Amino acid sequence: FGQKTVRTVPIGHAATRDFIAEVAAVAGIDAPVLDEGNLSWWSRSVDSTYLTGKRVFIFGDATHAIAAARVARDELGFEVVGLGCYNREFARDLRDAAKRYGVDPLVTDDYLEVEAAIQALQPELVLGTQMERHIAKRLRIPCAVISAPVHVQDFPARYSPQMGFEGANVLFDTWVHPLVMGLEEHLLTMFRDDFEFSDASGASHLGHSSHLPGTGRGTVGEADGGGAVTEDAATGLPLHQPAAGSPPRSGEGQGGWTPDAERELLKIPFFVRGKARRNTERFAAERELAAITLDTLYEAKAHYAR
Repeated sequence: FGQKTVRTVPIGHAATRDFIAEVAAVAGIDAPVLDEGNLSWWSRSVDSTYLTGKRVFIFGDATHAIAAARVARDELGFEVVGLGCYNREFARDLRDAAKRYGVDPLVTDDYLEVEAAIQALQPELVLGTQMERHIAKRLRIPCAVISAPVHVQDFPARYSPQMGFEGANVLFDTWVHPLVMGLEEHLLTMFRDDFEFSDASGASHLGHSSHLPGTGRGTVGEADGGGAVTEDAATGLPLHQPAAGSPPRSGEGQGGWTPDAERELLKIPFFVRGKARRNTERFAAERELAAITLDTLYEAKAHYAR
C-alpha cells in the first residue's frame, strides 16, 4: 500500500533510541535530543559483577526473543548460549540473529525439545514463556518470562511497561532479581547449626520444598496404606512421571552419593551447589561409576575447571 514502516522494536535502551531515530526519519523530522542512560554508572558498580558473563538461554516468540538477546548481551553483559522461537514463520530472522551470537537456533513448538536444550546447556538464567518457567523450576534455574504464553502474574496492576526507556528499567529489574536474590544467604553460614537457618532448610527464595541433598528432610506422605513419597528427599523436587520423550535427569540410574561426598557437597555455596551436583552426577554417569565418592567430587571439579 506504499505505507512507510518502522521495523525496529523498542525493547531495551539501545533499541528504543534506534526506534525513535527511525520514526523521525520516516516522518522527515529531526530526532529529539535524548538524555543519556545511567547504565554506565551501573557498570562501574560492584553489583554489576553479578551479571557479567552470566549464561542465558532465550526462547519465546521471535520478536521478543531476538530483542531480548540484544538487551542481554549488549546492555547487561550476559553471554547468550541459546536462542529459539516457536513461530516458524520467523525462523529466518531468528537464524540470522543466532549467527550473530554464535549459537545454534532452536525453532520448535515442542516443549520437550526446549527442555532438552536447556538441560544440555545448563544456563544460569532462562528467559522464556510460562512453559520455560515450569522447566526452569524443575531444573532449579532462575527464570524470567519475556514472551507469551504468560501467566496472570505477568500482568501486574501497577505501571510496568516492557517497551521504551521505562520498559528497559522494568526488564533490568525483572531479569536481574532472579540472579541476585538469595546471594546474601551466604551470611547464614554463621547460623549453620540453627534449625531454621541450617543447610537442610535450603534457600528461602526457592520455597519451603527446597530441601537439600543428604539431609533426610524430604516430605513423605502419611497416607494410610504405606505412605507414598511425595517429594524426592535427595533433591527436594516433587516426584512425577516424566512425559514420553522427556530427557533423563543427570545421574539417573547411577549409584547414590556416599555420606562423605554429601557432606562435602553441602560446603559449596547453595547458589552453585545445584550446578556442582549436576556436573558431578554427569561425570559419574559418563564413567559408569557405581557410587559418587569424595574423590569423584574432586575429580569432577577438576575436570570441569579445565
